Amino acid sequence: MTPPVTPAQQDGPAVADTAKIPRSRGSRPSLGLKLDVRNLSLLGVLAVLIAVGAITKPDQFIAVSNLQLVLTQTSVIGVVTVGMTFVIMGGGIDLSVGAMVALASVWATTLATQEYGFFGILFTAVVVGLGCGLVNGVLIAYGRMVPFIATLAMLASARGLALQITDGKTQLVNLKSVLDLGVRDNYPLGIPPLALVFAGVTVVGWLLLNRTTFGRRTVAVGGNAEAARLAGIDVRRQRLYLYLLSGLCCGIAAFMLIVLSGSGQNTNGDQYELDAIAAAIIGGTLLSGGRGTIVGSVLGVLVFGTITNIFDLNNLQTAPQQIAKGAIIVVAVLAQRSAVRDGEA
Repeated sequence: MTPPVTPAQQDGPAVADTAKIPRSRGSRPSLGLKLDVRNLSLLGVLAVLIAVGAITKPDQFIAVSNLQLVLTQTSVIGVVTVGMTFVIMGGGIDLSVGAMVALASVWATTLATQEYGFFGILFTAVVVGLGCGLVNGVLIAYGRMVPFIATLAMLASARGLALQITDGKTQLVNLKSVLDLGVRDNYPLGIPPLALVFAGVTVVGWLLLNRTTFGRRTVAVGGNAEAARLAGIDVRRQRLYLYLLSGLCCGIAAFMLIVLSGSGQNTNGDQYELDAIAAAIIGGTLLSGGRGTIVGSVLGVLVFGTITNIFDLNNLQTAPQQIAKGAIIVVAVLAQRSAVRDGEA
């Protein structure tokens, strides 16, 4: 006669399976530590770059005016990078951010728009950015288009529309309330207003990613869209929200660029998509989605901005600068692959 099976024996296989859990959980702190180390490494790289700039051009690099310039220039692409970080973490990509910035900047600087004053320009830039993001999101989430193709189409369309609006000419801004934000003498406590905007967007982005269900859903969708769907997450709606967020950031960046240059041009935002993707990657955001940090992306922006400034101060050509950026991207991607392999071990 077969002896009765005890509850302990019935749970035997489950106990055996759960024995693996501590090992899998143990890998997460290890991977998290690697991400923290990457951020510390980026801080180290930034410190080295600052030292190089201070040594090669001591009088110019450490001048307050130059530091203000670096903060101002990195702030515009920094805001775009925050939006790009969310998109990549959600398993997508956005190649149209530069074109969206250009279109928003020229649409917001037409004579008809300037008649509505400061808030008219700001409102138009943001709405145009959101509109472009909405088109991208609908095509990708509900039209089931590949993000690469959909955003590439937006890139071409937005650039073409920006060129048609301007007819290849520069649209100057004649509103003192807008231009005054870019005057160095008006900086509060010596901090550029654009840097304050970038800081505000960064804080909101960090809170959104780390303290809300929106951030958790973004990570879930980017890590495994099917698992997220089975868990009750509306994957298509989440992807739509991500591209809307990217468009919003582009609209804000377009207004910042208008303040910085005092004009709207169809060439604005040139190569912003490459710079934003590169900054996010070296900051620890996985191209495959599901992992990344806002802090890392911001550090990536500052690293690239400092490199550009050092090259400019030393009158070096653009080619070596692009080569240096490319090398940094390759090293960052290789480091990502190593971290993922160690995390899955």
